[in-house]
Amino acid sequence: MAAMNSVWRFGDRSIIKKLTTKSRLAFTFRPARPINPYYGAMSSGVYRLSGRYANSREFGRIGATRNLSTMSNFERLPFKKKSFMERPIHVSLERSLKSPFALRSQLRNAKRVVIKLGSAVITREDECGLALGRLASIVEQVAELQNEGRECLMVTSGAVAFGKQKLAHEQTLSMSMRETLHQRDRHNNSTKPFFVIEPRAAAAVGQSGLMSLYDAMFSQYGVKIAQVLVTKPDFYNEETRRHLASTVSELISLNIVPIINTNDAVSPPPLADEDLAGVISIKDNDSLAARLAAEVQADLLILMSDVDGIYTCPPSEEGARLINTYSPNHAVNIQYGKKSRVGLGGMDSKVRSACWALEKGISVVICNGMAENAVRNIIAGRKLGTFFTDCKNGGVSIESAAEHARDGGRQLQNLTGSQRSDIIQNLAELLLERQPQILKANLEDLKILNEMPTVKSGGVVPLLGRLTLTPAKLKSLSDGLKQIADSSADIVGRVMRRTLLAKGLELTQVTVPIGVLLVIFESRPDVLPQVAALAIASANGLLLKGGKEATHSNQILMDVVRQALDTAGVPQAVSLVSTREEISDLLTMDQYIDLVIPRGSGELVRSIQQQSRNIPVLGHAEGICHVYVDNEADPVKAMKIVRDAKCDYPSACNAMETLLIHEDLLGNTGGSGSSTGTFFADVCSMLKNEGVKIYAGPSLSKHLTFGPPPAKSLRTEYGSLECTIEVVKSLDEAVDHIHRYGSSHTDSIVTENREKAEQFLNKVDSACVFHNASTRFADGYRFGLGAEVGISTARIHARGPVGVEGLLTSKWVLRGSGDAASDFGPNSGKSFLHQSLSIDAKNSVAVD
Repeated sequence: MAAMNSVWRFGDRSIIKKLTTKSRLAFTFRPARPINPYYGAMSSGVYRLSGRYANSREFGRIGATRNLSTMSNFERLPFKKKSFMERPIHVSLERSLKSPFALRSQLRNAKRVVIKLGSAVITREDECGLALGRLASIVEQVAELQNEGRECLMVTSGAVAFGKQKLAHEQTLSMSMRETLHQRDRHNNSTKPFFVIEPRAAAAVGQSGLMSLYDAMFSQYGVKIAQVLVTKPDFYNEETRRHLASTVSELISLNIVPIINTNDAVSPPPLADEDLAGVISIKDNDSLAARLAAEVQADLLILMSDVDGIYTCPPSEEGARLINTYSPNHAVNIQYGKKSRVGLGGMDSKVRSACWALEKGISVVICNGMAENAVRNIIAGRKLGTFFTDCKNGGVSIESAAEHARDGGRQLQNLTGSQRSDIIQNLAELLLERQPQILKANLEDLKILNEMPTVKSGGVVPLLGRLTLTPAKLKSLSDGLKQIADSSADIVGRVMRRTLLAKGLELTQVTVPIGVLLVIFESRPDVLPQVAALAIASANGLLLKGGKEATHSNQILMDVVRQALDTAGVPQAVSLVSTREEISDLLTMDQYIDLVIPRGSGELVRSIQQQSRNIPVLGHAEGICHVYVDNEADPVKAMKIVRDAKCDYPSACNAMETLLIHEDLLGNTGGSGSSTGTFFADVCSMLKNEGVKIYAGPSLSKHLTFGPPPAKSLRTEYGSLECTIEVVKSLDEAVDHIHRYGSSHTDSIVTENREKAEQFLNKVDSACVFHNASTRFADGYRFGLGAEVGISTARIHARGPVGVEGLLTSKWVLRGSGDAASDFGPNSGKSFLHQSLSIDAKNSVAVD
């Protein structure tokens, strides 16, 4: 090891350090708060040592009489004692230089924010004057952030446009009548100003007016501002740079919003690229904002333009796609278009500036400043504009995953039915082959969940039941997948109808996939292979968004699914969305996703139904299932059905939540002469022995002097060992109760009277209606569907347990022989036959 004494320069702050090292180390200093050099203040700092061997660290004393430039590169200097003011400072080696936010959702934690307003954002279309409404909206949002306790800085354009407006008015007044009329004749078809106004003069005139406007706007919210004019040399002259940093830091500490703009009245024209190593040159307001954000150690830089973000090619070109998340680690090819009609910077400048700022630890978003509430939505973590991140494990973007899913779905559709069945058969076998790894991953999730305080207190027992995988569950799951494989080989492309419209003109309706499905599920990892198998069988692309509580289980199961898909060369047909995308953002992607299927709590489903405005949602928000025990029921059958419906799997959506009992069962005898006088007491005892907590409905409470506590609501899905018992006077009253308080999921009647049973089956308007059977039969596997993507209570498309057929739609195929619609008009010689053909016939039927 070699000991090394050296002095490092960070901007204009010199640091003595002594360290013992075996390799090159990078050292960074970042002050905790802004420093005012005139007070000689020192600040404790944040340090990071990086290198292969960073074992022995001994820091000496740090002192300075001048301000630091916070994010510049270090320069190694000769040791000069006279440049130091000996003053000890506490250094915490445990703290490290912060990294930029890896996820959009973390942007709400941004404390210091730099907002850059491009010329195209705040300038009117005629380039003379400001877009006051747009500017006022942005000012309001910035003021709100400032009043929330954040520290905001603005880099603004607009002085030239404001000055042009004033100078154009002055020049018009100074013209003679003849000159005015002559100019109008020449420019009567133009919306642009017909005066040639020198930009520097316009900037000189417009600066004071622009700041007066900002001051008036911000004062409405009790926010004070200060103007800071800079030029390019200010960032390369050490003394002015030091003063600039000091001024901005002091303004921030006084809760004042600094508004920085270039002094265009004296600024020279932009020069060629002069970027130094690690230092971005100031060529436009984008690079100025990036440099300023680095100087003040901002958490977030927002670059506002007149486009929605970065596109793969100019937005006006066909095939242009918005890049929602950009990482230099996964850089994509971007074709830049022309610069905006005003301003100096183009999109290439914004990208360069954003990447440079990202290297300095600053998160960046490029967005459309004309979008409503752009600043608020970005701070809230919403998907707006292009988010820059250096997260190396960010994975494939959701947009790319959706495109891959659509392409993969089309590849699945091109496979034969037997090839798709083989994929599912392989998946079923892999579930059993890789059972040890699957259960090990599931154990990791259970271990994490068991450490939660709510679990330790017994608060989420149903969640544990849904999350747990067992060998028996995997075996049942495997059997269900094999059932899907055996029954769905010819499900895609199946002929539904054939019609001979006319001679040589045959119309066929065939089944086709819906497209791309988004299935959002919470704590049940067994949903993943079930839904994947159904998507493969129906040739749909699939995006899966699982709950964080099942992260390890979902990952291993997704590996199994991908392994099965690899056998047919379609690994991208199914994707697990592992990035922390907000569900609300996923639900806006109607250009990629055709159907959303939520699997989870009623709260989750209701939220998705409310948020998804353009994508259809298939599912049910609640599973309030009823069992009605009629006065002519067999008590033994009734007891068995009630126990199974409530206690077999209490957290399932098809579990009984309300038990309806005919009032005769509270008396001494029941109908048909069977002894039922003890049925109510017996069923209550049975439920209590099973650990079920009972609540009494209003009618039952009136019959009992002492009894169970009253139910808070008759429309409650408990999802646990709890249920409501209510008394009704007749079958019709039971049906009315179900219609009023049920969720149209599954309801059952227990009776030996077939006439009553048929009335119940016909009158109850639910997706599943049973007679003398447990509500737990409402399941895709038990229905012979193999599995289900969910149970739908909707009245359009699929209803009840949704298997493969519920994931299909149809298309019409017309085969003609040079026919035109005009051939079938009046006196045209041809007429329609509209003859139904057998769907089993292989050849068209020609009719003379």
